[in-house]
Amino acid sequence: MATEQTLLMIKPDAVARAVVGQIIARVEAEGFRLRQMRLVHLDRHQAETFYAVHRDRDFFAGLVDFITSGPVVPMVLEREDAVAHLRQFIGPTDSRRAGAGTIRGEFGTDQQRNAVHASDSPANACREIAFFFGALAG
Repeated sequence: MATEQTLLMIKPDAVARAVVGQIIARVEAEGFRLRQMRLVHLDRHQAETFYAVHRDRDFFAGLVDFITSGPVVPMVLEREDAVAHLRQFIGPTDSRRAGAGTIRGEFGTDQQRNAVHASDSPANACREIAFFFGALAG
């Protein structure tokens, strides 16, 4: 398997609860290498751009409100099969269904306040990494 990069974003709920360090420690213990990281507070336009794929869904407005409610910590992670491995490691979107030991199972509380976002495909990983470390970096 080839080494690849993916994006993990620690969401406002986890930042507010001061568990960023714990999440990073677990991700590193799982074999991911941290390549880039920043703290950013998205404005509404940035959030709508990032989540544009969900624009026509009924949860879009609430998602944008939530993600702009406080700072987020996006980071670029690297390892073999990074995208798929990270998705499995963080657990399902609804934290109430996430197993013990997963990031969402340990740090999330529900479907929206689920502690983290992770890229769902290599193509989206490239787009999301560019969003946070290209367009917003300057």
